Amino acid sequence: MLDAQELANTMKKSLLATAAIVAFSVTSFAAETPKTVGQSPLSFYVAQDTATLKCQIVEFRPVAGSRMKAIGTAHSTRAAAETALNADKTCVSPFEISKNERIQL
Repeated sequence: MLDAQELANTMKKSLLATAAIVAFSVTSFAAETPKTVGQSPLSFYVAQDTATLKCQIVEFRPVAGSRMKAIGTAHSTRAAAETALNADKTCVSPFEISKNERIQL
Protein backbone atom coordinates (compact mmCIF):
# COMPACT_ATOMS: atom_id res chain seq x y z
CA MET A 1 0.00 0.00 0.00
CA LEU A 2 1.15 3.56 -0.73
CA ASP A 3 2.07 5.78 2.14
CA ALA A 4 1.04 9.43 2.32
CA GLN A 5 4.29 10.77 0.81
CA GLU A 6 4.15 8.47 -2.25
CA LEU A 7 0.48 9.28 -2.75
CA ALA A 8 1.25 13.02 -2.65
CA ASN A 9 4.10 12.61 -5.18
CA THR A 10 1.85 10.60 -7.51
CA MET A 11 -0.88 13.26 -7.34
CA LYS A 12 1.68 16.03 -8.02
CA LYS A 13 2.98 14.20 -11.10
CA SER A 14 -0.58 13.66 -12.36
CA LEU A 15 -1.42 17.31 -11.79
CA LEU A 16 1.73 18.52 -13.59
CA ALA A 17 1.10 16.17 -16.52
CA THR A 18 -2.50 17.38 -16.82
CA ALA A 19 -1.41 21.02 -16.66
CA ALA A 20 1.19 20.44 -19.40
CA ILE A 21 -1.35 18.74 -21.65
CA VAL A 22 -3.85 21.56 -21.17
CA ALA A 23 -1.20 24.24 -21.76
CA PHE A 24 -0.13 22.76 -25.08
CA SER A 25 -3.61 21.91 -26.32
CA VAL A 26 -5.29 25.27 -25.58
CA THR A 27 -3.69 26.87 -28.63
CA SER A 28 -5.35 24.33 -30.92
CA PHE A 29 -8.77 25.50 -29.72
CA ALA A 30 -8.08 29.15 -30.56
CA ALA A 31 -10.21 30.70 -33.28
CA GLU A 32 -8.50 30.89 -36.64
CA THR A 33 -9.06 33.62 -39.17
CA PRO A 34 -10.26 32.39 -42.54
CA LYS A 35 -7.44 32.02 -45.03
CA THR A 36 -7.59 32.92 -48.68
CA VAL A 37 -5.86 30.84 -51.24
CA GLY A 38 -3.78 32.86 -53.63
CA GLN A 39 -5.68 36.12 -53.51
CA SER A 40 -6.74 38.85 -51.16
CA PRO A 41 -10.44 39.09 -50.26
CA LEU A 42 -11.01 42.29 -52.23
CA SER A 43 -9.23 41.78 -55.55
CA PHE A 44 -10.33 42.66 -59.05
CA TYR A 45 -8.93 41.13 -62.22
CA VAL A 46 -9.09 41.98 -65.89
CA ALA A 47 -10.16 38.74 -67.54
CA GLN A 48 -10.22 37.97 -71.26
CA ASP A 49 -12.46 35.44 -72.96
CA THR A 50 -10.06 33.41 -75.12
CA ALA A 51 -12.70 32.72 -77.78
CA THR A 52 -14.00 36.25 -78.35
CA LEU A 53 -11.00 38.22 -76.98
CA LYS A 54 -13.43 40.47 -75.07
CA CYS A 55 -12.37 41.60 -71.60
CA GLN A 56 -14.22 42.32 -68.40
CA ILE A 57 -13.57 42.98 -64.73
CA VAL A 58 -14.13 40.03 -62.41
CA GLU A 59 -13.75 39.60 -58.66
CA PHE A 60 -12.07 36.19 -58.76
CA ARG A 61 -8.93 35.13 -60.59
CA PRO A 62 -9.85 32.95 -63.58
CA VAL A 63 -8.89 29.30 -63.19
CA ALA A 64 -6.12 27.97 -65.43
CA GLY A 65 -7.51 25.97 -68.32
CA SER A 66 -10.87 27.77 -68.41
CA ARG A 67 -12.27 29.97 -71.17
CA MET A 68 -11.17 33.08 -69.31
CA LYS A 69 -7.59 34.12 -68.66
CA ALA A 70 -6.30 36.83 -66.35
CA ILE A 71 -4.62 39.82 -67.95
CA GLY A 72 -1.99 41.25 -65.63
CA THR A 73 -2.11 41.08 -61.85
CA ALA A 74 -4.74 41.63 -59.17
CA HIS A 75 -5.99 45.17 -58.52
CA SER A 76 -7.04 46.34 -55.07
CA THR A 77 -9.86 48.56 -56.34
CA ARG A 78 -12.37 48.38 -59.17
CA ALA A 79 -11.13 51.79 -60.40
CA ALA A 80 -7.58 50.44 -60.75
CA ALA A 81 -8.90 47.45 -62.68
CA GLU A 82 -10.92 49.76 -64.96
CA THR A 83 -7.79 51.83 -65.64
CA ALA A 84 -5.89 48.66 -66.54
CA LEU A 85 -8.77 47.49 -68.73
CA ASN A 86 -8.82 50.77 -70.66
CA ALA A 87 -5.03 50.72 -71.06
CA ASP A 88 -4.87 47.11 -72.27
CA LYS A 89 -4.43 46.72 -76.05
CA THR A 90 -5.18 42.98 -76.30
CA CYS A 91 -8.91 43.34 -75.63
CA VAL A 92 -11.23 43.60 -78.63
CA SER A 93 -13.99 45.65 -77.01
CA PRO A 94 -13.96 46.01 -73.25
CA PHE A 95 -17.18 45.81 -71.29
CA GLU A 96 -17.91 45.63 -67.58
CA ILE A 97 -19.99 42.99 -65.82
CA SER A 98 -22.27 44.03 -62.99
CA LYS A 99 -22.06 42.53 -59.51
CA ASN A 100 -25.37 40.69 -59.99
CA GLU A 101 -24.22 38.98 -63.17
CA ARG A 102 -21.66 36.22 -62.83
CA ILE A 103 -19.71 34.45 -65.52
CA GLN A 104 -18.82 30.80 -65.45
CA LEU A 105 -15.09 30.31 -65.26
